[in-house]
Amino acid sequence: MTQETQQAERTAGVVVACRRGDGRWLLIRRSATVRRPLQVCFPGGWIEAGESQHDAAVREMQEELGAAVVPLRCVWQNTFGEPSRVLWGWLAELTSSNLTPNQSEVHEILWLTPDEAIRHPDVIPGTAAFLAALCQEEPVKQPAPTSPSV
Repeated sequence: MTQETQQAERTAGVVVACRRGDGRWLLIRRSATVRRPLQVCFPGGWIEAGESQHDAAVREMQEELGAAVVPLRCVWQNTFGEPSRVLWGWLAELTSSNLTPNQSEVHEILWLTPDEAIRHPDVIPGTAAFLAALCQEEPVKQPAPTSPSV
């Protein structure tokens, strides 16, 4: 299966937000070789077949930043594009003290205040809405889990 075919089949993804004690949020500058190159966003990616949102959040943080996280709750949902795709925003606790960016996906690690993130000239659209949901910390109702087919 080609990368283009795989991308077309993906219909749901996760983004993950971790906050430090000083109120700054973990964002990344994407690498130059991925979709939306060098733009600033929360880490995340597509949910793989049979994978839960929770597990995708854990995997994506490990793949992109070598980070261990504990997903706490889903606080945001954004439906976009044609065909329709959905992005779930998760609040998570960062349990790693060291972050190691995967250079093929992450150019730079940023710790930004909400205002710095929203006003960043390279920020991906939707970031302000996700940050607003994070500040409200109201969980989003998620669909009932489905059993993976055997």
